[in-house]
Amino acid sequence: MIQDTYKFERKELELKALLEITQAINENQPESVLINIFKFTCLVHLDIKALVLYVSKEGNYERKISHGVKSKTPAVLPASWVIDDKKSGKMSIQLMEGYSFEELETYLPVYHKDQMLAILFLKRKSMDQELDLDFTQALANILVVALENKRFARRQLEQEVLKREVEIASQVQHMLFPAHLPDSDRLKAKVTYFPHSMVGGDYYDLIQKTKDRVFFCIADVSGKGIAAALLMSNFQATLRTLLRSNAEFETLVRQLNYTLFDNTKGERFITFFLGEFDFQTRKLRYVNAGHNPPLLCKENEGNTELLEAGTTILGAFEELPFLEIGVRENLQQFTLHLYTDGLTESMNPEEEEFGEDRFRAFIEKNRCTDPEDFHREFFQLMGDFSKNIPLRDDLTLLSLRFR
Repeated sequence: MIQDTYKFERKELELKALLEITQAINENQPESVLINIFKFTCLVHLDIKALVLYVSKEGNYERKISHGVKSKTPAVLPASWVIDDKKSGKMSIQLMEGYSFEELETYLPVYHKDQMLAILFLKRKSMDQELDLDFTQALANILVVALENKRFARRQLEQEVLKREVEIASQVQHMLFPAHLPDSDRLKAKVTYFPHSMVGGDYYDLIQKTKDRVFFCIADVSGKGIAAALLMSNFQATLRTLLRSNAEFETLVRQLNYTLFDNTKGERFITFFLGEFDFQTRKLRYVNAGHNPPLLCKENEGNTELLEAGTTILGAFEELPFLEIGVRENLQQFTLHLYTDGLTESMNPEEEEFGEDRFRAFIEKNRCTDPEDFHREFFQLMGDFSKNIPLRDDLTLLSLRFR
């Protein structure tokens, strides 16, 4: 009769414990509250004297509870220390010197869909008392699955926030690009831009400084993602501010480099090409800062020309080690093709790069082609070459025809 009464009271306590933790889960209580309820239940209702609970986290096991244990237990159990054989029901833990679980009499692995999510080490208050391992394991399973669901929900929320941030960064980045490009007999521009992801590291711009002076540029920032987009946004703001201040060409480039170095401390860099054409003097000035050399095509001459004069990449040094302003004079009818390395580094199924030679050969054959037609025919050629192999980097092609 006394034994029956004890069993009844025990089941009543277990039901109360189960009710408490499920109610806390339904109320979406914080992780710390769920862990404290589980700990209190084990110590008070289940007659447990000492316990240690490890929960799976990022491939290892993190200690969440440690109570009544005198010996030193590790804060994190690397997965490589735990050898678990679910079929035989045997588990061994290889601890480093100084750690021990010897005073804890038993352990309970907690599984969910054949994956071990936690390990619970226990010690009874009295060896004469019976420990309901099945219920303890079930209660631990409820707790651990609840913690795993919370972690999953938190990860989903973080991913949603990140996705939204990337969308905003993408919108901001597109605002950096010119809303309209010139399309007249005097100057016609065409751009094709394929970002590798939602947020790219390429930048192009065209600024009509005066009626007869136009600036144009292309750039590629090291890295990708939101950090690259923010850096490029700051770079564009600096460039446009300097252009409004009527800074000399050389001063403009040096100041861009200094501002970039000051912001990144030399840890990020930008390849950059800046050109200026004066319709009145027919003079082209440019600086190539470590970028893929644009190609200059004079429609009345046979060969294309690479525009290489300039300096090193921007942002690598506090002071540019050298700087040469490239100049071309008496230009009449000509076309410029500016591009980023995503174009020449695009691959085909045989892992062969498209390369500069193919691009230059196409330009030679299409010297006087209208920019619209040039882009359409070129990207048809590139599609035939790559056969839908995804791009490895952002790709930008900016073509300018001056007459």
